[in-house]
Parts: sequence; C-alpha cells; structure tokens
Amino acid sequence: MSAETVLNEVSSIVKETVPSGVEITEIEFEGSVVVIYTKNLDEFADNSDIVRKLAQSLRRRVDVRPDPTLLAEMESAEEFIREIVPDDAEITNIYFEHDTGEVTIEAIAPGIAIGKHGAILNEIKKKIGWAPKVVRSPPIPSKTVGEIRDFLRSVHEERREFLINVGHRLNRAENVGENWIRSTALGGYRQVGRSATLISTRDSKILVDCGVDFSSEEATNPFLNAPEVQPLENLDGIVITHAHLDHCGLVPALFRYGYDGPIYCTPPTRDLMTLLQLDYIKVAFGEGKKSPYESANIKEVVKHCIPLRYGETTDIAPDIRLTFHNAGHILGSAIAHFHIGDGMYNIAVTGDIKFEKTWLFNQAINKFPRLETLIIESTYGGHKDNQPSRKEAAEQLKSVIQRTISRKGKILVPVFAVGRSQEVMIVLETLMRYGEIPTLPIYLDGMIWEATAIHTAHPEYLNSQLRTQIFQKGENPFLSEVFKRVDSQEMRETIANDTDPFIVLATSGMMNGGPVMEYFKTWASDSNNTIIFVGYQAEGTLGRRIQRGLSQLVMNDKGNQITVDIKLNLETCDGFSGHSDRKQLLNYIGSMDPKPERIIIGHGEESKCIELASTLYKRYGVETRVPYNLETIRAR
Repeated sequence: MSAETVLNEVSSIVKETVPSGVEITEIEFEGSVVVIYTKNLDEFADNSDIVRKLAQSLRRRVDVRPDPTLLAEMESAEEFIREIVPDDAEITNIYFEHDTGEVTIEAIAPGIAIGKHGAILNEIKKKIGWAPKVVRSPPIPSKTVGEIRDFLRSVHEERREFLINVGHRLNRAENVGENWIRSTALGGYRQVGRSATLISTRDSKILVDCGVDFSSEEATNPFLNAPEVQPLENLDGIVITHAHLDHCGLVPALFRYGYDGPIYCTPPTRDLMTLLQLDYIKVAFGEGKKSPYESANIKEVVKHCIPLRYGETTDIAPDIRLTFHNAGHILGSAIAHFHIGDGMYNIAVTGDIKFEKTWLFNQAINKFPRLETLIIESTYGGHKDNQPSRKEAAEQLKSVIQRTISRKGKILVPVFAVGRSQEVMIVLETLMRYGEIPTLPIYLDGMIWEATAIHTAHPEYLNSQLRTQIFQKGENPFLSEVFKRVDSQEMRETIANDTDPFIVLATSGMMNGGPVMEYFKTWASDSNNTIIFVGYQAEGTLGRRIQRGLSQLVMNDKGNQITVDIKLNLETCDGFSGHSDRKQLLNYIGSMDPKPERIIIGHGEESKCIELASTLYKRYGVETRVPYNLETIRAR
C-alpha cells in the first residue's frame, strides 16, 4: 500500500469522524503525525473527544492546527502580543513554532502574561490565530537557543516540505518475506569514542549515534563506508542519544555526503550538539586541522531534527517506533527504546547512563514495557571501577580545595562544557554559600557559560529538587556572583598570571586542546597548585597521560616550543562522573524490568567490556556479547 493510498484512507476516516459543519482545509503526513488543518479550530477545542477518536481510529498521532490563512503575520502578531500583555509581565522573548502553530511567550512574571482565568491568552488567540503558551524566562539567555529558533523561523517552509517527505517515506509499502533484525557495531565497541550502531530490519535502517574519537589520530570516525550503511540516502533516520561529540560529532558530515533524512533527539540534545559541533569546527581551525564539515552542514542538522520529549513515542520507519527515556548522563541524554514490528521485538540502546540521582538529573530509567535486547555502555565496567557517591565526591573536592588554598595555590579543573561543569558549579557554590570553603572567584572558560544557559532553557529536564530551588525558592546556583565568565584571550592571560588563589573551570575535559591548556602551561610547574580531574580521561588523551604521572610536556607557546615540568598536585574526583560505575551498572541490570534476553556491551575499553559481560552472565544468566567493530549480531 502506497503512502498516497494510506493518506486517502486517513482522509476518509477524518471526514466520517469530524462533524459536518467543520471545514477541513488539508490533511497531510508531517513526520509521523497526521496533521489536520481547519478553519474551525474552536470546534476541536470544545470537543476533545474528536481528536481522541481520530487517534484511536487511525492508530497514529493526530495534531489539529489552524489553517495558515487564519494566522496573522509573525511581525504583526508579535506587535499585538507586546501591546496586550502588561509591561509588568516583563516579556523577554516571543518565538513562533510553525511545526505546531504555537507562539511561545517568555516572561519574567508568566502569571501576569496569562491574565486572570487565561483572559489575555484567549484574547491573543482570537486576534492572531496562533495558539499562545506562556513560559517563565530562562535565568540565563542562550545565544545558541535564540539562533536556532531564528533559523527554524527562516526555513519553516523548507522544513514543512521535509516533514511531509518524511511522512510519506514512513508510510511506504513494507516488503514481503521473512522478518529479521540485526545490530551492526560501527564504532565505540571495545573502545570509548566514535559511537555508532546500525539497527537493520527487512524494511528499515536506523543509525544510532555517529561520533568522533579524539583519542586517535587515525581511527577517528565510525565505519560509515561499510556496505550495510551505504548509500546514506537509504537510512530511514539517525537517532542521537546525547550531545557529547563521541556520540554526535560526525552527524553534520552525513549531510555533506548525501544524507537528507531526519535526526531524532531530545530538544536539549539538539541545542547542545549544535553548540558542540560549532565548537568542533572552531577548535579544528585553531589547531590547523581540517574539519569534516562546515557550519552550513550543522544548519542542515538543525533543519532536519525532529525533537522528541521523554516518553513520547513516534514512528521512525515503517516497522520501528522510538521512545526516549531519561539516561541521567547529561542534559537531554536519552535511552533509545525501539519497538520493532507489530510487537515482534524490542531493543534499547542506553547511550551513556548514570544510575544514580545527581545534583542535576534523576537516575536513568530501567523499566520498559518490553525488552529483548539491551545495548549498554561499560565505561566503568571493570572489576575495580567503583566510584565514590556524589556526597563523598563533594567532600573530597572540599578537602582538596582547602589544602590548595592553605598553600595559596590555584585550582584548575578540566571539564566538559556539558554536564560535569554544571555539577561542579553547583557543588562549589553550595560549599561557598555555607562557608565550608572560602569564597573565591570561580572563572568559567570555554563554552561553559553558554552550555549552562542551555540548561536553564530546558528546566523540565533537571531534577525536581533543582527546579524547585531555582524557580520557587529563587535560589539559582548558576547565577551566583562567585562565577566569572572568561570572554577574551586578554582576560585569560591576566587570570593565568594572577598571583592570588582562585578556581578555574576550563575546557576541554580530556585536555586535548582548548583554553585549559593556557592555564596548565602557566601553573604546571608550581607544586602549590592543583589540577583536579572530575571526568573520564580516555586512553591516549593528554589528560590520561597526566593522570598517570607524566613529568614533562612539550607545548606550544605563541609559536615557540617550550618544555613544561609538571609539578602541580594531581587529584581525581571520580564521584562526579556522568557514567555509571560497575556497581551501578550491575544494579541497573539487576533491577531492570523486564530482564532482557541478550545484553550487547560496548562503549568501554576492551578489558572492561569483557569483565562486565562475564559478571552479567554469571550473576544473571543472561546471554552477553562483546562485539568488535564491524561485527553484526542477528537479534531475531
């Protein structure tokens, strides 16, 4: 059955279900959603049963939107909103979402913008046609989020055409013959870096993650030249579990070489990976290296993103449905659960997970409706990989800082801009607020400030305790005066040469370039100073070499080669990791419901993958596999 035939059947069901007086102007597939455009939106609003009946009859998601002719021009609509909403609401931003026909109003005082019993919103809707919603303004404005919204606004017609094409591809006729499911390891197996997994069925191909490996000079990319992957145009979709570059760093290059399909991820992942991919280009240029893509390719990623919230299920291929669940790793990180066929098989890919509540996020989800195969990370799966708790990590950090300050030394913390930075910020601010360590300047260098702004733009992805602290108690740790943004090379040099004690959080987290090297170069030879590692240091990275006791390093200093003696104190606070340690990984499987029939293990050094697989088999009696890259496993 063709997509056109399916659409005709959908149209017939809609006409039978909708009251005769309701004018339907268009029915179309946009992605996995059946979108109904009407000139009588109020009829649907007054009778919610219509949409429910349609969804049940069609067995599809249904979205009812006003006919485009009823929507006021965005400029005049924004002007009216600013006129009718009282100044006391303090509007900070207004943005229009063509995908949904909504206009979002960000305000410092959202209750005032809504009006008594929603009176102002009702008036706005009557006047401009757009469906208004009011949200509290993020405490820190994000340049990245603003630019993404502006870009999507400028390409809304192209984007609708893209969504229609996706919808028609999703509803293509399925092949006839024996059903089968395979997973192919394309990168990140028996290693950390360049994560990529291909899930194939008789009818579909889905690529899960597509990252880069910064610890390797040669094998930096997944095996995308494998015959299973080519041509890229045959991929039905790409699913990104989270925004770290070892999981999404090569995605823009796919659009450079022929891919033109959808990218599925959570809204925060879209924003964060845009930030990190743009920085990837910048860093490559600064180091005289060639980037595998340009900023125009990143714009294509944004245009082709179909954001999904946790728990929202959508068709991504004729025989595959996707649901994201919280992974607890970084903002928007997700476990991708794939329901394949009509109840035939279920696969979950964890990406990176944290099975412990942290200062930022709730712990990873391990309860699913059904699950036959689990593909799980093993970064800390070795038999000795047991980490301190978050509370113990905070105590360790406090002790290290106290000792360093007593020597009048400076503290350097290499961090990933996303995740570890924000957790360390919260802990440091709390310690200073309660007088457990002296109040000192905390300088934030690299993308940390912008990444933090993106966190505040998506508060619903933070844990409930932090949301309450920020939005109800008015205590936002990210806005503390102790944090100072480093925004120039001149400021960086001034800080590096300052003699007073203070703390610097700087990227990159594994010390493969970035502003952290400027401080390290100046401070490394002074034994009063301390460097604290709070994140994973991959094999082959400079961070791992320093962590193991590297005594000298040849560095570039304004075009000259210099030798730096490494005498500063080396400390590692493992309890800040966004990855589950061995105990948490075992507990994750042990308390999982339902238990999977098979567990495929990756994203770990070879020894850790094997050790985790052996223990899981012995303890739970479940089949475990540790594939090599390019190995394919038939799931069914």
